[in-house]
Amino acid sequence: MTASPSNPAVAATEAAVRFRYWQTRTLVATMFGYAAFYFVRKNLSFAMPAMQEDLHITKADLGLFLTLHGLLYGVSRFVNGMWADRANARYFMVAGLLLSVGANVFFGFSSTVLLLGVAWMLNGWVQGMGFPPCCRLMTHWFPPGQLATKMSIWNTSHSLGAWAAAIFGGYIVQFGWRWCFFAPAILCTFAGGVLFILLRDTPSSVGLPEITVAGTVSTHGEDKSSADYKAFVRRHVFGNPHIWWISFANFFVYILRFAILDWGPTLLKEMKGFSLQHAGWMVGTFEVAGLIGMLLAGWVTDRVFGGRGSRTCVFCMIGAGAAMTAFWQLGATPLVATVFLALAGFFIYGPQALIGITAANLATNRAAATAAGFTGLFGYASTLVSGWGLGLLVQRYGWNTAFGALLAIGALGTFMFLLAWPAKPHGYATTSH
Repeated sequence: MTASPSNPAVAATEAAVRFRYWQTRTLVATMFGYAAFYFVRKNLSFAMPAMQEDLHITKADLGLFLTLHGLLYGVSRFVNGMWADRANARYFMVAGLLLSVGANVFFGFSSTVLLLGVAWMLNGWVQGMGFPPCCRLMTHWFPPGQLATKMSIWNTSHSLGAWAAAIFGGYIVQFGWRWCFFAPAILCTFAGGVLFILLRDTPSSVGLPEITVAGTVSTHGEDKSSADYKAFVRRHVFGNPHIWWISFANFFVYILRFAILDWGPTLLKEMKGFSLQHAGWMVGTFEVAGLIGMLLAGWVTDRVFGGRGSRTCVFCMIGAGAAMTAFWQLGATPLVATVFLALAGFFIYGPQALIGITAANLATNRAAATAAGFTGLFGYASTLVSGWGLGLLVQRYGWNTAFGALLAIGALGTFMFLLAWPAKPHGYATTSH
C-alpha cells in the first residue's frame, strides 16, 4: 500500500529530499555561474603582452587598468552586497554576467587608452554583481554549521573559472588579443541562459521552509529598509571589530593573489623567460592547487577550529609566504617554478575563500552579502598596489624588488589574521533579539 501523501512523516521526508536536491542544484549552479564570470574578467592578463606590442601601451597604463577595474569592482561588491540582500539572486546574478559580456565586447572593439579604460572600469562595476548573490544564496540554503565546508566547495569556482580562463586565454590570444574578449563574451552569453534556468532564490521560492538556527527568531520576509534592520547592520557588520580585521587582512591577501593572477603571464615571460603557452598552464596550476587548498581549509575550519576561519588563515599565510619565497629564489626551470607556484596557490586560496565565509557567518544570513561585500571592498582596494603600484614598481626597479615587497605584504596579512584569532564561529547566538 502506498503511503498517504498527507502523512506528516512522509511529507517531511519528501521535503528533506527536495531540500537536498535544491541545495545541490544551487551549489552547482552558482559555481558554474561564478566560474563563467572569470572568463570575462581575467582575460585581460593574457591580452596584455600582445596589447603592449600592438597598441604600445606601457606597463603603468596596463597596471592602471587593473587598478581602476579592481577599485570599482570592490566598491561594486560592497554596494551590490547591500542590494543583493534585498533582491532576487537569480535575476541579479544573470544580469551581472550579461552586462559583463557587453563590457567585454566594448573593450574588444576599442583601441585608445581612454576607451579601453572606460570599458574595463564598466566591467569592474558589473563584475561586482557576481559574488553578492552567491553569498546570499549560500547562507539561505546552508546552515552556519556547514557553511565553511560548503562555501569552500563553492569557492572552487574561483579556481575552476580562473584555471579554465587561463588555459583558454593562453591559446585564444594566438588569434589576436581582441579574441581574448570576443570569444569569452560568446561563451558567457550562453552561460547566462543556463544560469537563469538553473537558479532560484530562497527555499521559500520553491515551496520549502527557510533555514532557522536554534535560539534565534526567523527574519525571513523582514523589511530591509526598517530602522531595526539598519541598526542590526550597523552593530553586527560595521561595529564588529573582527570583520574589520579580516577586511584589512583581505587587502593583503588579494595583493598576493592578484600579483600572480594578473601579472603571472607577464612575470613568467619576462622574469623567468617562459612562453605564454607555458605560462597559461602554470597559472592554471596555481589555480588548481588553490582549489585543493581551499577545500582543505574549509574542512579544517569546521572540523579543527570549530568554524573559526581566521585561525586557519594564520597558518595558510605562513605557508604562502614560504612558497612564494621558494618560487622567487629557486624557480629557474618550468617544472620547479610550477611546483612552488602551485604551493603558493594551495595556501593563498584558503584565506581567499574563508574571509567571505567568516564575515557571512559573523553577520548571519540577515546581512551576509553586506558583510562579504564589505570585506571585498578592502580586497579590491588592493589593486592600488597589485595593479598600478606593482606595474610601476616593476617598471622602475624590476621583479626582484617587487617580490621583496610582496613578502612584506604577506607578513602584514598574517598579523591581521592574528588580531582576529579570538572571533566567535558565528553571530547567531548574539542576534536573537
